Amino acid sequence: MTAHRTQSAAAHGSRGRAPARAVWAATLAIGALAAGSGWAQEGERIIVSHGYSNFGELKYGPGEAFSYVNPDAPKGGEISLDAQGNFDSFNVYTRKGVPAGNTGLLYENLMIQAADDPYSLYCYLCETIEYPESLDWVVVNLRDDVTFSDGTPMTADDLKFTIDLFLEQGITEFRSVFAAYFKSVEVLDEGKLRFEFSEAAPKRERVGLVGFWNPFSRAWFERTGARLDESTTEPFLGTGAYILDSFDIGRRLTYKKNPDWWGADHPLNSGRYNFDTIRVEYFSDAVAAHEGFKAGEYTFRSENSSKSWATAYDFPAVAKGWVRTETLFNGNISNAQGFIFNLRREKWQDPRVRDAVRMLFNFEWSNETLFYGLYTRPYSFWGGSDLAAEGVPTEGELALLRPLVEAGLLDQGILTEPAVTAPVNDAAQNAPSRRVLRAASQLLEEAGWVTGDDGLRRNAKGETLELVFVENSPLFDRIVNPYVENLRRVGIDARLERVDTAQYVERRRSGDWDLVNQSPGQGFEPDTGLKQWFGSETADDSSRNLMALRDPAVDRLIDVVIAAETLDDLKPSVRALDRVLRAQGFWIPQWEKQEYWVAYWDMYRHPDTLPPLALGVIDFWWYDAEAAARLDAAGAL
Repeated sequence: MTAHRTQSAAAHGSRGRAPARAVWAATLAIGALAAGSGWAQEGERIIVSHGYSNFGELKYGPGEAFSYVNPDAPKGGEISLDAQGNFDSFNVYTRKGVPAGNTGLLYENLMIQAADDPYSLYCYLCETIEYPESLDWVVVNLRDDVTFSDGTPMTADDLKFTIDLFLEQGITEFRSVFAAYFKSVEVLDEGKLRFEFSEAAPKRERVGLVGFWNPFSRAWFERTGARLDESTTEPFLGTGAYILDSFDIGRRLTYKKNPDWWGADHPLNSGRYNFDTIRVEYFSDAVAAHEGFKAGEYTFRSENSSKSWATAYDFPAVAKGWVRTETLFNGNISNAQGFIFNLRREKWQDPRVRDAVRMLFNFEWSNETLFYGLYTRPYSFWGGSDLAAEGVPTEGELALLRPLVEAGLLDQGILTEPAVTAPVNDAAQNAPSRRVLRAASQLLEEAGWVTGDDGLRRNAKGETLELVFVENSPLFDRIVNPYVENLRRVGIDARLERVDTAQYVERRRSGDWDLVNQSPGQGFEPDTGLKQWFGSETADDSSRNLMALRDPAVDRLIDVVIAAETLDDLKPSVRALDRVLRAQGFWIPQWEKQEYWVAYWDMYRHPDTLPPLALGVIDFWWYDAEAAARLDAAGAL
């Protein structure tokens, strides 16, 4: 959980009033320590701040708007987006049902990050936070003007209720990791909450453990009887800029700006949340969605198909200038999109079998023939950053890896061999070379999978080496089917099963698959979330550790990463973890691009320079009413 910074209400006030709690906080900082507050050890300095950073100074001071927005962006208009599949719930916090898209618009976090400041958190629903240098506890001073979308005030009691709700009814992988970190969460008064941490809580994450909560209304939950672990067709009551306006299950939904939104004048919202309405249209698949965009059924499209980007944007609306296409920079860490193995199944627990399967995916041919040369291949879970393992281990990595080798948890080669990268194939043809076929066949033979008279490989029990890809998008057919052909060349009984969205969600959850897509890319400040992605304690029931990875070396390195308190400690520990995760071979990297491909009907605008960490379409883009009028006059839509 990346540490967040908070924005001080002492600087921006509450609807123009001098905030009483900020005055109290300043008084505490100046005088109360001398007398002792009862919360900090004698002589321990208490810090009162509008934000927090583990590494370096905060980029933004109290009351400063984010520099990458257009503070004069006009408000109004509609933007419409697409989604694929369907939905039957507005609860994204449960594994039951298929949640609707963009429900995050309804809620807000206590503290937020800037899209150009990856290491900082800023107070948003709070005015200030207070904490001792030991970070044994954090006190949150809430703003006194925050209201839920029904106009009722948001209080410390609502925030405490929300925390208890997640720790009691949240998904298993969350509770199993985070519940042990809090010694207590106490309401001090209507606008003040005190978090006390257990020794298990990593020091670097403690402010983040405070800032990432998005408050729900306690009164609403008690009135409706809703549960966090059940699907619902009525969204929970939040404080967000938007409220649900209308929906047609599985087809469309519309969010509209709350006219009484409490945060309209908050400095951190300057130039943000500019659209009056945000509409989401659902389509059965990407092909139907693209046709819907051409017909003007929705107006903004983020393209993720290289074939479509290379060939499908020559329709009349583009030629006439009604639709704009742009390639925009993406400065985020790679999302590490790939196939992952279901390690619950015995056949995939043998690394030799996984290696044989990995080497038969021909990315080079796929990129040249299917992707128009527009992609590169992911190589790391922190690709594109200085956290990725490169070449042979550095001295800092070796210091962490040697004890794991000595304990018999890692092979000796991890100390001397370059970090694992994906096998390279011939771009001229999909079929593997003789060398690759021989190498894959030898690995399978060594693992006990012998070719029978029918050409299929079987183990000693007579079971075929079956491999089922589960996908829900027809766009993957042209990519997966050539891979299936290569797997069958060495006797693997491979096939693609394409299912609808509901089946896809259920099969992923239940583990009824051999290979599925997953994007396990990580962030700039890795933390306890690593346990949800890769930790043994989440392997039994996780929406992130879908592969069910259980590895003691990985677990130990995760603990080292979490415990790192400086960048000098963090970087080598993350690189060592990256090196070991890649050596596990549970991930077959697919393809990636470090840019956004967007197309939109020419009525939207964005800042000239986008921040490195966000495209921000529904965050800080805006509607150009004059341009929309020109489209209307031309009969474009």
